[in-house]
Amino acid sequence: MVTSAGIVLYRVNTEGPEVLIAHPGGPYWARKDDGAWSIVKGLVAEGEDLLAAARREFREEVGLEVPAGNLVELGTVTQRAGKIVTAFGVEADLDVTNAVSNTFEIEWPPKSGVMTAFPEVDRIEWFPLAQAKVKLLSAQHPFLDAVEAVVSAK
Repeated sequence: MVTSAGIVLYRVNTEGPEVLIAHPGGPYWARKDDGAWSIVKGLVAEGEDLLAAARREFREEVGLEVPAGNLVELGTVTQRAGKIVTAFGVEADLDVTNAVSNTFEIEWPPKSGVMTAFPEVDRIEWFPLAQAKVKLLSAQHPFLDAVEAVVSAK
């Protein structure tokens, strides 16, 4: 069973809530946009605490620490391929202008014998919830609903 954990930063302005989501890097995602974005998340190592994994993955994929704030559990979803994803929300503003992701290597172009490095995340942006629902993988929409519920409960 593949398990991931992630952080959903959210902020509230006069227009309503916004969430910080990430576009995956690499050649397979380069021309995909709507329905391709993800929360900032990554694999949980065996025996690793979910929240610790979520914080580590945020640091790796954004290059910044998770801002201080009250953490709320946003739930768990199972994605189409069977990966189980747990998310935590934090209300905080973060300037991602200088965000830098870690990289991964794949053979590119395929069958070329050349290993090429790509960022795990090539873009990270703030989106209003309605626009985030268009950008985000559909399996992760419950996290946006959970953020909306947390904001509405205030």
